[in-house]
Amino acid sequence: MFAAEFEYRKAGSIAEAVQLLTDNPEARLLAGGHSLIPLMRFRLARPELVIDIGGIAGMRGISVSGDTINIGALTTHAEIAGSAEVQQANGLLAEAASGIGDPAVRNRGTIGGNLAHADPSSDWGTVLTALGATVSVQGPTGSRTIDVGSLIEDAFVTALAENELITTVSVPTLAANQRAEYAKMAHPASFYSVVGGAVVVTMDGNRCTAASVAVGGLTPRPVKASLVEAALSGTTLTQDSIADATARLSEDLAAAGVDIIGDLYASANYRAGVAPIEVKHALMHAIGLAHH
Repeated sequence: MFAAEFEYRKAGSIAEAVQLLTDNPEARLLAGGHSLIPLMRFRLARPELVIDIGGIAGMRGISVSGDTINIGALTTHAEIAGSAEVQQANGLLAEAASGIGDPAVRNRGTIGGNLAHADPSSDWGTVLTALGATVSVQGPTGSRTIDVGSLIEDAFVTALAENELITTVSVPTLAANQRAEYAKMAHPASFYSVVGGAVVVTMDGNRCTAASVAVGGLTPRPVKASLVEAALSGTTLTQDSIADATARLSEDLAAAGVDIIGDLYASANYRAGVAPIEVKHALMHAIGLAHH
């Protein structure tokens, strides 16, 4: 199927893109195109105006400043996966990027477009929520910063206004005593996340002093697992203590008040059962325990 007719404009700057969005509330942004173009081809999206932001200078690239990795919104998944700076500063980012979709998706898809699309099966939402990442957003009244955990509000729904766009994703570097991992059950055709769990643990020897845990894929938005985090903090991480902590995940999901996604590939009950297993795998891999 072909897309419905639309007008195409190429924005030369962030300010121009914001102005076009302000003047055309029903317009859609085109970055890498791997989210928007399929929707348009199936006529699930019929924007009258498509604004191409792919050539805007300053919205692509990676830099590390102090304890923060700044990633331009137009940076592709492949560029993140292959960045030596990212691999050194926060290896989880490179690991997650390398597992997104297939080479075509990784070479064209962008981190900003991925977050703005807010697909529940995306890896970035879950990983960046666990890492405590933020996004810089530009609109007609200036810029603001949003935690990724607050950015994604529901399936395909974000806190962005109609005339705002993501310009930068900022992610903390990992300290020497921190370990971070992401484990997912991937759909065999698309490699999208059916269920995914991301963890960051701060260690003092074998003792966990702090933890950040997020799950996604099974819910419309990533969910922070605060009860699992509390159960991990202050304990020596062993197979038994990890199993005890991840058993609290069902309580976290219930407290979040979100529906568990069920479809032809995996039922809601199945996804709910797999979620603590993926979190357990991520934790065990993070601290070097065999988990198969």
